[in-house]
Amino acid sequence: MQRREEQSEFKEKLVAVNRVVKTVKGGRNFRFSALMVVGDGAGRVGAGMGKAAEIPEAIRKGVEDAKKNMINVPIVGTTIPHQTTGYFGTSKVLMLPAEEGAGVIAGGAARAVLDLAGVKDIRAKSFGTSNPINTVKATMEGLKQLRSAEQVAKMRGKTVEEIVG
Repeated sequence: MQRREEQSEFKEKLVAVNRVVKTVKGGRNFRFSALMVVGDGAGRVGAGMGKAAEIPEAIRKGVEDAKKNMINVPIVGTTIPHQTTGYFGTSKVLMLPAEEGAGVIAGGAARAVLDLAGVKDIRAKSFGTSNPINTVKATMEGLKQLRSAEQVAKMRGKTVEEIVG
């Protein structure tokens, strides 16, 4: 019964599946790794990898890993509070706030993370490698850097009006 409740709370998205082959004396061993993104569409998102001999098992492990690596994303209206850039390896993802109605303008792997985070309007551009694993991790790093005006005011011991101006 508990499994059904978890599925209704989070949406899951399979971003990439890699097939890895290990050659042994008896032939070839196939294993799969699945890159999963999990989010509630309201500011919480996580990404994870799962590896197993079968694809469904790899997906299940990826979802578990993603739930362990959840982060909170501050959302102002339908977009992000400010511009940010996430880096991971040679992957770089630039994210810019967009006006309402613009939609999610982002490429493959970054789009999955932003959709499940609940961001409705954003412009994103990924540079460097097109490797989905590194792109997802770079997007997550960029989202971790976001701070709302309330969070910044609290850290600095000021009011929101003093921060915003």
